[in-house]
Amino acid sequence: MTTDYDTIAKQYKKSKELPFRLHVEAYTFFHLLGDIAGKSLLDLACGEGFYTRQFQLQGAASVVGVDNSEKMIELARQQEALKPQGIKYIIADVQELGVIGSFDLVVAAYLLNYTQTKEQLLLMCQSIYANLKPGGRFVTVNDNNEQSPDSFLATEKYGFIKSISEPLAEGTPIKFTFVVDGEEFSFDNYYLSRDTYEWAFQTAGFKQVRWQKPLLSPDALKEESQEFWQDFLNYPPLIGIECIK
Repeated sequence: MTTDYDTIAKQYKKSKELPFRLHVEAYTFFHLLGDIAGKSLLDLACGEGFYTRQFQLQGAASVVGVDNSEKMIELARQQEALKPQGIKYIIADVQELGVIGSFDLVVAAYLLNYTQTKEQLLLMCQSIYANLKPGGRFVTVNDNNEQSPDSFLATEKYGFIKSISEPLAEGTPIKFTFVVDGEEFSFDNYYLSRDTYEWAFQTAGFKQVRWQKPLLSPDALKEESQEFWQDFLNYPPLIGIECIK
């Protein structure tokens, strides 16, 4: 994983305030999660704890956040110190995490799209599977690996674009460039095909896999028109995934 999030941690945190994060990303994520009250939850690639804190507020019995960026975890722990919620934060690479518990839910916002090979993807999926109870669920929002590069610029009005410097193939870098409050920052994801994802989930042992197209919150239309949001829905840059152990 080549992106150094220690250098862009504060900018990335700020990007969580972009309207699409709330009205599409979070709305889709929580739709897939359903009622999490009383559940034990492991949040992988938790960053500075944006979603991790929301999971606890929605009634999760226990929440553990994991990220490989020391700066991100530092920001998360600072927030925990200011407003204690009983969340535990761990610095670790998901591929090397091992078994740290038996959770009802393992969740992630943008984790699997950092793998560059099918072998790395499988290691992540195996780590996720190992930390789930039987019948437990893995729920994630992820870069949509079926979005055509022809539509990468269609998301500029939402505060970000994707770009590539070579044709899409297994492992091709996809650069994300965000503009937040006039400040630009970039990081890389990597392309792996839908078939490769399905293979990794199945090989790791998951019994069921469901893909969820982005959903638009009703509140979104109070701020912008349907026309404004239509490009996001027509050319979705993200996708939801649910896997059952």
